[in-house]
Amino acid sequence: MTTPRLVDHVIVGSGFAGLCAAIKLQEDGETDFVVLEKGSDVGGTWRDNTYPGATCDVPSQLYSFSFAGYDWSNSYSPQPEIQAYVQQVAAESGTLDRFEFDAPLTDAAWDDAAQRWTVTTPRGVWSARFLIVGAGALEEPKLPDLEGLEGFHGEVFHSARWNHDVDLTGKRVAVIGTGASAIQIVPELQRVAGHLDVYQRTAPWVIPRNDRPYSRLERAALRRVPGLRRLYRTGLYWSHEAYVPAFTLQPKIAAPAKVLALKNIDKGIADPVLREKVRPTFEFGCKRVLRSNTYYPALAADNTELVTDPIAKVTGTAVVTEDGTEREIDVLVVATGFHTTDLPIAHHLRGRTGHTLAERWEQTGMAAYKGTTVPDFPNLFLLVGPNTGQGHTSMIFMIESQVAYVRDAIRTVRRRGLAAVEPRADATAAWNRSLQRRMRRTVWTTGGCQSWYLDEHGRNTTLWPRSTADFRRRLASFDMEAYS
Repeated sequence: MTTPRLVDHVIVGSGFAGLCAAIKLQEDGETDFVVLEKGSDVGGTWRDNTYPGATCDVPSQLYSFSFAGYDWSNSYSPQPEIQAYVQQVAAESGTLDRFEFDAPLTDAAWDDAAQRWTVTTPRGVWSARFLIVGAGALEEPKLPDLEGLEGFHGEVFHSARWNHDVDLTGKRVAVIGTGASAIQIVPELQRVAGHLDVYQRTAPWVIPRNDRPYSRLERAALRRVPGLRRLYRTGLYWSHEAYVPAFTLQPKIAAPAKVLALKNIDKGIADPVLREKVRPTFEFGCKRVLRSNTYYPALAADNTELVTDPIAKVTGTAVVTEDGTEREIDVLVVATGFHTTDLPIAHHLRGRTGHTLAERWEQTGMAAYKGTTVPDFPNLFLLVGPNTGQGHTSMIFMIESQVAYVRDAIRTVRRRGLAAVEPRADATAAWNRSLQRRMRRTVWTTGGCQSWYLDEHGRNTTLWPRSTADFRRRLASFDMEAYS
């Protein structure tokens, strides 16, 4: 039997969330930790998603840590640059000596007698007082349930597991999906494919991207002028927060943005029939609002066909739609999102009762207190947990807010000489009742769409239904009165 290695903290994941937790714990003098990462490098989502055109849809200055600047090349950052940023921050943080790579968590169980977590990976076992999970929601790709998919003879891969060994030049390619990844992939494939089929279930709202490279002067000023980067970031933050009332209170406020989106269609597509196919039929913001200047022109290109008929099946060489049309292809790209309302890691976390977090959520729906802690799971902290997601701004702001809350929780435990803390069941239930009441008036509930924000019961368990400033205020300090 393997003897567990004793540490104060186990952090799971080395993307933005896990890295932020490691850096801030070290700042507090909490240096006895290990970061367990299933991959071979830091970066998480930005390490794994290397598809053509992969770019952040939040401005660079906002999609970065408040405490770690970077010399960004563009107003919106491409994937390689974000990955390089995470690598640089990790290298400069002085924490990498406590990272274990190629170490996926296979089991984490609370030992009530020892008041510790036993965390198991293929690379070893750790015993920790605190377990901080930063695995994220965009971790496990979701494949469509299509008849015959496994029998397709050509290359097939998910957007998050891109096969760069496949040369797509001149090939007949199909893309299933029209979400955030797909609208970045489609323009890139259209340039090289012999023919491209894009399968659309529902048309998304797409506003202009307005991306541009920073000039040499701008980059120098952002590096050297004291306070300029912070001022620029603050302006971007509040401009994005201006979307919140339209999403959470009154969709009519989004009218100017809808006009921009409709003009984006008219600018990119001349054919009135195709224009009608890509015109959204639900309220602006009900699904994630996307940004692109190149998606619509790619759909309008001579070598692209937008298919809106439902897919019936996949054969060895083609995609067949319900109207009987069979479209021959060489490569199938699946851009159908992730398991966001059924977090895969929840199946590996076992609390005081011996049940997994996934089993608990099967009964209650995915829920946590302040998106961070769960009854019967002492000293467990979830980063990017239930109802912390964003449809309008940077998740880094939410991550930093949660990490501040976790730090204060650990300080409280140490100051009071406690062994463990967990949220009271009544406090957790009250928090989520209030949250779901607020959710009823949001565009995500009333906007007339089915989105990945909703679970199988139609509950929005992913997004925060208020401003991010309100979230930060509510997590500004650890509220011991809500815990036992």
